[in-house]
Amino acid sequence: MITEIAQIDVKPGSEADFEAAIGQAQTIFKRCKGWKSFELHRSIEKPSRYRLLIKWETLENHVVDFRESANFTEWRALVGPHFASPPEVEHTNTVTTF
Repeated sequence: MITEIAQIDVKPGSEADFEAAIGQAQTIFKRCKGWKSFELHRSIEKPSRYRLLIKWETLENHVVDFRESANFTEWRALVGPHFASPPEVEHTNTVTTF
């Protein structure tokens, strides 16, 4: 299992609209191959900055199955208008859990 971590800076003043769009997006992710879970975290120090953590079965489930699908197009149409800049995305493997 891998975790996709996306740092997303939204346009100041659009935080509530972005969070509402994220809420609507849950139906998109629930139908994606390999999708496991979804968390959205908002920065306290920088309230227009979010970190999205999505768990996928494999890296390919994200970068191929999702990114090359109509689900991705629908996702970006929903949340993209709120982005102040393109998200920074990286993938991690869990090394240890306590």
